[in-house]
Amino acid sequence: MLGACLDRVRQQAPLVHNITNYVTANDVANLLLSCGARPVMADDPREAAEIAGHAAAVHLNLGTFSASRYEAMLAAGTAAGVRPIVLDPVGVGASRLRREAALTLLGTLPITAVRGNLSELRALAEDLTTAGGVDAEGDMPPLEETVFHLKAAARSLGTILIATGAEDLVTDGDRCFVIRNGRAEMGRITGTGCQLSGLTAAFLGANPETPLEAAAAAVCAMGLAGELGWQRMGPSDGSMAYRNYLIDAVYHLSGEGLEKGAKYEVQ
Repeated sequence: MLGACLDRVRQQAPLVHNITNYVTANDVANLLLSCGARPVMADDPREAAEIAGHAAAVHLNLGTFSASRYEAMLAAGTAAGVRPIVLDPVGVGASRLRREAALTLLGTLPITAVRGNLSELRALAEDLTTAGGVDAEGDMPPLEETVFHLKAAARSLGTILIATGAEDLVTDGDRCFVIRNGRAEMGRITGTGCQLSGLTAAFLGANPETPLEAAAAAVCAMGLAGELGWQRMGPSDGSMAYRNYLIDAVYHLSGEGLEKGAKYEVQ
């Protein structure tokens, strides 16, 4: 099931329009190329709608927020129509500006999926006024409680929610994939979350009829690539080598390999 989602990405080579942050744009583009998708990184409001009109999916990332980039996101998301849209609300709890922008995008555009860590998703689902750093998770409640609240938030927001952490959760409000792929060391590479958001857009663009499974497949693929990349690490390798090994692992990952290596349960 999940492996077939990757196979369709490679068969269809979906064009993914990314309005992402300048810190990670290069890695997002390379990861998309490695899975067989075609990235375009166009964030000028004057062309964003036109580019989105040709894309199979749109990825909107708040990482390096600006008024111009936000205007481009609204234009691209509006032009996307029925095409899948992935929102990555980076640091949404850190400022009122980011939270209001994210909520406006959610209220204005037909967002298919939101990918963030738990603290970011809490900031969207609750009226939070304070937050830790971009990658802060806060105190983790029991898994069953987290799944329950995440499902409720997905129903309330009307979108698929992807919460990444020690265990990754993907829910549409009805079912929840609990995914246990990945390595803790992935958090020491700048941009793995942004890469996952772009990868999710590619999977959704190639599998629009099964969005929950497509999103779960993207999360499993990214986590599995982190595991496979880590296996190549040598005594003198560090975070830069790991970043490259991870992208290489996506490049070599097959649908069959994903099916065998995916670790998940559905609740």
